[in-house]
Amino acid sequence: MSNLVNKLYQNNAIIYKVMLFLITTTAIVYLFPKGGQFKYDFNNGQLWKYDNLYAPFDFAIQKSEEEIVIEKKQISVSTQLYFNYDELVQEEVLATFKRRVSAFTQNDSVNLVDRERLILRGVNIIKEIYKTGFLEVISQDRVSNGNELVAIKKGNVVENVLFKNLLNSNNVLKKISAGIPNSNSNTFVAQVYTVLSEIIKPNVFYDAAFTDKVLETEMSNISYTKGKVSAGELIILKGDIVEGKKLAILNSLKSESESKVWTESNYNWIIFGYTILVALALLMLLLFLQKYRIEIFNNTNKVTFIFFNVFSMIFIQTLVIKYNVDYLYVVPLSILPIILKAFFDARLGLFTHVLTVLLLGYIVPNSFEFIYLHIIAGIVTILTVSELYKRANLFISVAQITGIYMITYFAFSIIREGNASQINLEYFILFAVNGLLSFLSIILIYIYEKVFGLVSDVTLLELSNTNTKLLRDLNEKAPGTFQHSMQVANLAEAAANEIGANSMLVRTGALYHDVGKMVDPMYFIENQTTGVNPHNELPPRDSAKIITDHVIKGIEIAKKYKLPDRIIDFIRTHHGTSTVYYFYMKEKEQNPDEHIDIKKFQYKGPNPFSKETAILMMCDASEAASKSLKKPTAQSISDLIDKITDKQMAENQFLNADVTFKEIETIKKVIKKKLLNIYHLRLEYPD
Repeated sequence: MSNLVNKLYQNNAIIYKVMLFLITTTAIVYLFPKGGQFKYDFNNGQLWKYDNLYAPFDFAIQKSEEEIVIEKKQISVSTQLYFNYDELVQEEVLATFKRRVSAFTQNDSVNLVDRERLILRGVNIIKEIYKTGFLEVISQDRVSNGNELVAIKKGNVVENVLFKNLLNSNNVLKKISAGIPNSNSNTFVAQVYTVLSEIIKPNVFYDAAFTDKVLETEMSNISYTKGKVSAGELIILKGDIVEGKKLAILNSLKSESESKVWTESNYNWIIFGYTILVALALLMLLLFLQKYRIEIFNNTNKVTFIFFNVFSMIFIQTLVIKYNVDYLYVVPLSILPIILKAFFDARLGLFTHVLTVLLLGYIVPNSFEFIYLHIIAGIVTILTVSELYKRANLFISVAQITGIYMITYFAFSIIREGNASQINLEYFILFAVNGLLSFLSIILIYIYEKVFGLVSDVTLLELSNTNTKLLRDLNEKAPGTFQHSMQVANLAEAAANEIGANSMLVRTGALYHDVGKMVDPMYFIENQTTGVNPHNELPPRDSAKIITDHVIKGIEIAKKYKLPDRIIDFIRTHHGTSTVYYFYMKEKEQNPDEHIDIKKFQYKGPNPFSKETAILMMCDASEAASKSLKKPTAQSISDLIDKITDKQMAENQFLNADVTFKEIETIKKVIKKKLLNIYHLRLEYPD
C-alpha cells in the first residue's frame, strides 16, 4: 500500500495532466451538438468537386426558409376575414326610432299624411342600411382592397360579400341625408334626421378570434416539401454549379442524411467519434508542450491555464451557435493568441489557436470559411500584437485584425455570389463588434495574472521600474551590484531585440538576477570600495559557498517579495551549473595532494532553458569579466567574449535553451559592440 502511495506521489504531475486531459475532452464533447454529419461540403455558387451524386434513398425536397416565409405571408394576406352579423340590432334601432318619433309634438307645417310618409321613409332607410350591413370601425391594414370577399356569419349561415359593399359611418350619413334632407325650415324633418343619425349603430362586427383560428389552421396545413427524389436518381454532376433546385435537393439530402445517421446509428458510436477528434487535438497540444515547451509542460498551473482558455473559447462559441448562428463571428477568438502570446510566446499562441479553430470548424456552418477566416486572423494577431504595455499597440493590432476579417469575408462573398451586390453588410458590423470585444484581453490578462500567478509585459514594465522597493534596497545595500545589473539589463535588452526574443522579459530578469548579493554585499568585488577583500581571510571552499549561495538567497528574497516565477527563473539560471573557477583552482593549489570535489564549487543550476535566460547568462558573464580588462580594446573585448561564450558552450550551458548558433553569434556581436561603446577612449583634456 505504501509503495502505491509513493508511486502516486512521485507521478502526481503526470496523473494530474491525464485527469485534466480527460476532463477537458469530456467537457468539450459534451458541448458539441449531438447529431450526424453530412459527408459532402458545399455552398451556393460553388462547383461540385465530388463525383456524380445519386440519391442513396427516397427523400422529399424541403422548401427553404425563404420560401416558407413567403408562403406564410401569402396565406396571411389571402386568408378570408370573418364578420358576425347581429340581427337584433335592426329590431332594437327600429323600436327606438318609432318610440322617439312618436314622442314629438304635432307640427302644423306637416300634415298627418306627410308625417306618416316621413316616418315610413325613416323605417325603410333603417332596413336598407341593415340589409346591406353597417360595419364597425376596423383597422384598414386588415383588408388589402375593397374588392376582397369577406365572410358574413348570420347564425349558422355564412355569406360572402364584397368588403366595399359594407357601409361605414360616412356611407350611413349619406344614405340618411339622401332619404331625409336636413331642413332648418321644417322642425319635424330635422328631428327625424337627428334621431336617425343618433340611433343608427353597427350590426356587423369583425370576428378576430375565428379569423385567427382559420389562419392558424391554414398555416398548419402548409407543406414543407415541394417534390420528391427517388433512390438512384441523379442529383448533380461533377463540376456542376451548386445553385437553384440542385442546392435545394442537396440541402434536403443533407438534412435527411444527418437525421438518419442520428436515429439509426448508435448514440455511443457518435460520441466516441467526437471524443477521438477532441482527444487528438488536445493530445497534439500536450505533445507540443512536451517537445518544445518542456518548462511549461512541467508546470501544471500553466498547462491548466492553457486548457482552460481553449475550453472557454469553445464554450462561448458553442453557446453563440446554439443561441443564434447569425452571430457566429461576434466571438473574439483572437483573444486566445493575444493572451497566450502575452504570457508565453507567439509559437505556442498560434499553435493553440489553430487547434481550437479546427475543433470549432467541425460544428459551425461553412466550416472552411470559418477556419480560413480565424486562422488568417490568428496569424495576423501573432504578427502584430506585441508590447501590450504600449497602449497604442493593441488598438493598432485590433484594427488590423478587424480589417483582415472584413477583407477575407469580402473575398469569400464575391467568390460565392459572383458579384458584390449580395454582400451582407451585417457581417461587417459583427466583425467590428468582434474587434471591440478583443479589448477584453487586457482585463482578462490582469485577472489571469492574479488567479494563475502568471506575468505579462504590463507587469514586467511595472517590475522594471527601478523605484520598486526591492530594487531600491539593492541600490542602497549593494550599489555596485545594482550598477552591474543595470549594465547587464541594457546589454540583454539590446541582444534580445536583435534576435527577436522578449526584450522586456530579459531586461526585467536582468535587473533582479543578482538580488541575492544583498545579503553579503561585501563578499562581491563590485561592492568592495575600501580595497579590503574579506575572501582573503576565508578558505577557498567557504568563499565558493558564499558566492554560489547568492543564487539561493536571491530566490528566497524574490519569493519574499512575491516576484513572478518567470523572473525567478533568471535568478535560478543566470550561472547555470558553471564553476566558481578561481576558488576551485585556489583550493587545488592549497591542497595539491587531495582530491577536490568540483561539485562543491559549482552552482546548483538549472541551466538556461529559453532564449531570454541564455541571453542573460552570456551578458552577465561578459559584463562582469570586462571589468577585469586593464586596457579594453576592440580586440581584447572580442577575444574575452569569445572565450567566455566558448567556455559556456563547452560546458553545455545552452543545451536546454532554444537558441541557435546563429543567434549566439548575433548576441556576441551585440555584446562586443555595446562594451566597446562603454569602454571607448576619450581625448585627454589639457590641465
